[in-house]
Amino acid sequence: MPAPRLEITYCTQCRWLLRAGWTAQELLTTFPADLGEVALVPGTGGVFQVRLDDDVLWDRAAEGGFPELAQLKQLVRDRVAPDRSLGHSDRR
Repeated sequence: MPAPRLEITYCTQCRWLLRAGWTAQELLTTFPADLGEVALVPGTGGVFQVRLDDDVLWDRAAEGGFPELAQLKQLVRDRVAPDRSLGHSDRR
């Protein structure tokens, strides 16, 4: 079974490439062997969406803002490595 694909769609009009890149870097650092790839997908209209395969983990339009990194790591961990501790980023 191939490792999951994480996709971050970001708004080019809003210039959110750096935020998307930083998010991708943090997730690849935390889950180096659990993710098959992380893709940055340019979009427009204020989009910032994080998908893991076919599941939307975070959608800025629906959630009303950007994810806290610890929360996003928990959402990814729960799907790709549910038994792993995230240390200080883990929920209490």
